[in-house]
Amino acid sequence: MTTPPDDQRRPLDAASSEPLHPRAREVLLAALDAGWADPRRLHHEGRRARLLLENAREAVAEQVGARPDEVTFTSSGTDAVHRGLLGLHAGRSRVGRTVVVSAVEHSSVLHAARWTGAPVAEVPVTPTGEVLPSAVARTLADAAEPVAVVAVQSANHEVGTLHDVATINEVAGDVPLFVDACASTGRVPLPSGWSAAAASAHKWGGPAGVGILLVRKGARWRAPFPADDRADERAVGFENVPAVLAAAAALQAVAADADAVARRQHALVDRIRREVAQLPDVEVVGEAERRLPHLVTFSALYLDGEALVTELDRLGFGVASGSACTSSTLTPSHVLAAMGALTHGNVRLALQHGTTEGDVDAFLAALPGVLSSLRGRIGL
Repeated sequence: MTTPPDDQRRPLDAASSEPLHPRAREVLLAALDAGWADPRRLHHEGRRARLLLENAREAVAEQVGARPDEVTFTSSGTDAVHRGLLGLHAGRSRVGRTVVVSAVEHSSVLHAARWTGAPVAEVPVTPTGEVLPSAVARTLADAAEPVAVVAVQSANHEVGTLHDVATINEVAGDVPLFVDACASTGRVPLPSGWSAAAASAHKWGGPAGVGILLVRKGARWRAPFPADDRADERAVGFENVPAVLAAAAALQAVAADADAVARRQHALVDRIRREVAQLPDVEVVGEAERRLPHLVTFSALYLDGEALVTELDRLGFGVASGSACTSSTLTPSHVLAAMGALTHGNVRLALQHGTTEGDVDAFLAALPGVLSSLRGRIGL
């Protein structure tokens, strides 16, 4: 399949990954020379690497509203999710076993919950994908066994709907709350109420392979995997200090203009939602206002998501379809199914920090022709 050259393409899949932020690139290159040593060693090079690591920890803590000693760097967002959720579950093993998750959690959360072998109770969502505190309260009350942990994302990774995490924490009472904040960190502030949380650097323009695990001071968290002889009990192995420092620099950079970017992207997505909804047999899904500023998903009746992605890619638009991390297996979206929305023919756009109004103009101009052409091929 022939596609436009890179300089003519319009990538619209920031929910998967942002390009490396210029500030991250600058810091990464400098840190490759200064931060290569093992930060646990006592020699000069090790102490220098340790200083860089602690600087990164402090920078991230400041941006997410945590203490530096609550921040751990992991090998990925998925690793942070697993350690956060499973660590809280292990820490509550004497109290309860049941894991409560919302029906629209990321697959990494759902896999971790099932991996425990404990009962898993799902919280239903509204047609816009919102996890209501009242629904969490009912699920907790109906649980057949004592609950160890509740998992609710800060914002949905496929449709962008924001959740009232602070109120959900209130109804959860003494049950700890794990928050997957991978989709929202760097876009909107981390909500309060978490006992543990996770984020992923490549989603805000940091290097891939850096996850952030937050564990609140005083939370009952216990290492769910074999221990390592490191200073941070929540981490294993040798941190990639240059990548960690670059991730922190990128987070600082995007946070500095997050409000302005959010306003601009919210307006662009409002326009996309409005114009796409006017097309025949197309349904825009998710919350219209209480949502991530950069993300929108819609479904086209009678069409296949893979065909839509392929045709749009041929025209230079990089978009996603299906469940956010399972589209390569053509698995229908469990998020859309939980919302009662169409699970086929869906397209997810996630604007990058550099996406322009011209990019949106071009996409909206191309989409009607793509829909018409694909429907024509199947005789509609």
